[in-house]
Amino acid sequence: MSCKHIFVTGGVVSSLGKGLTAASIGLLLKQRGYKIRMQKLDPYLNVDPGTMSPYQHGEVYVTEDGCETDLDLGHYERFTGIACNKHSNYTTGRIYSDVIARERAGGYLGKTVQVIPHITDEIKSAIRQIEGSDTDIAITEIGGTAGDIESHPYLEAIRQYHQELGPGNALYIHLTLIPYIKAAGEMKTKPSQQSVGILRSIGIVPELLVCRCERSFGQEHRDKLALFCGVRPEHVIEECDVENSIYEVPLDLAKQGVDEKVLKLLDLPVHNLDMSEWNAMLAKLMDENNKEVEIAVVGKYISLRDSYKSIYEALAHGAIAGNVNLKIRMLESEEITPDNVEQKLAGVQGVLVPGGFGIRGVEGKICAIRYARENKIPFFGICLGMQCAVIEFLRNVCGLQDANSTEVEPGAADPVISLLDEQRGITDMGGTMRLGAYPCTLTEGTISAGVYRKSDISERHRHRYEFNPHYRELIEKNGVVIAGKSPDGALVEMIELPEHPWFVACQFHPEFKSTPVKPHPLFASFVAAAASRS
Repeated sequence: MSCKHIFVTGGVVSSLGKGLTAASIGLLLKQRGYKIRMQKLDPYLNVDPGTMSPYQHGEVYVTEDGCETDLDLGHYERFTGIACNKHSNYTTGRIYSDVIARERAGGYLGKTVQVIPHITDEIKSAIRQIEGSDTDIAITEIGGTAGDIESHPYLEAIRQYHQELGPGNALYIHLTLIPYIKAAGEMKTKPSQQSVGILRSIGIVPELLVCRCERSFGQEHRDKLALFCGVRPEHVIEECDVENSIYEVPLDLAKQGVDEKVLKLLDLPVHNLDMSEWNAMLAKLMDENNKEVEIAVVGKYISLRDSYKSIYEALAHGAIAGNVNLKIRMLESEEITPDNVEQKLAGVQGVLVPGGFGIRGVEGKICAIRYARENKIPFFGICLGMQCAVIEFLRNVCGLQDANSTEVEPGAADPVISLLDEQRGITDMGGTMRLGAYPCTLTEGTISAGVYRKSDISERHRHRYEFNPHYRELIEKNGVVIAGKSPDGALVEMIELPEHPWFVACQFHPEFKSTPVKPHPLFASFVAAAASRS
């Protein structure tokens, strides 16, 4: 069987949840026995989101092979359990860079390079990268909103590709909004009609219309959408806001037979759907007997929730594993001081300090870590969170008052966190960090070795700065255990405090490998430790 394609577009407004919808459909098709690959095409000019502010774009999701990507790839992996790679996310910047590089090398044999066919051909080539013998169905999400100028080359490319593949080999799914006008007490279909009209004007006719809405709409709305958008009434899908968790979305879509409709449109057999594992997870998530646990996340980009999307989801997965209801207290590290830290953290059962870049808010993170350490509150540090834990311990336990990171203070008297040798002299910011999966050897008898239940692991990284090995003997002498290190022993990957109920910090990002049906062991252990305090 050759690879079939699904193209997911969005209309009316942004942030409708195309990534969640695509991921949900991917899960349903996988659970019907099909091999799925997923991809996001982003219309912005950055080569990747690696240099973009979290306030602009949310978190940067890192793949196993070290590609800095859109956060929607996190949804893809969490829902389907299928690893993404460098071919799972392309941007306009990356597409144009490849075309221009080829033109400079004479690859177009003197031809005039144009958006059509050269840019659209490059986009189609990117789509083909997720085809193959290991793929039955490829799902490609087009970023942006129908009508955006920057999205036009992508829409033209998928129009061409749909035509090239022929009937029964590709389909368009359009996600749109049905707004409810409270003052009038009415739901309006006109914005969706206009959105589909934009697509139809360039030759794209959606076969499925997925309608985001605050409340259910009636048969008259369905019939009107079918009539004016050119889809069959049974192919107008209602996607209402879910009550408890985004992980309910696949089940809502399954109730409407979305996956069956997709398979029939693609001329594929409709195998049995097995959602037993997913249903069991949701049952644990919504168990009314779960006790409540509150964990503080002390970060630099708290005001935009998507900045720590994978962190929040991994904590939720840990809560599912521990049969607890999770409450997250989001705290801006820049606002935490020695004078207010007790008030800010009062009543929490755990403290998590995530990653970040730059000097802003670092002292607040250090302050929160000291409070957690001295008050025996379970603490989890990730990336910059581990670096801040090292600084805090060397300052307040080992007596190095000038301990700091050279990222924060380039001329620090005690540079306990510093650049890797291979990072010195690098001036480009994009794609130049330690990125992707690296091996780590765990120390026997540590919490980390106990929760992983093995001595050799692999986790994803995204950082430039490392623990300075010159301070390793001092920190160990004062009670810190090096719980994980690179296989050659040169790099410190994890630290623990054995005299503390649960104090673990890691240089890598375990949140990227957590799913609701398979919570990451560190998050599960951390939430369990926090629950033991409540």
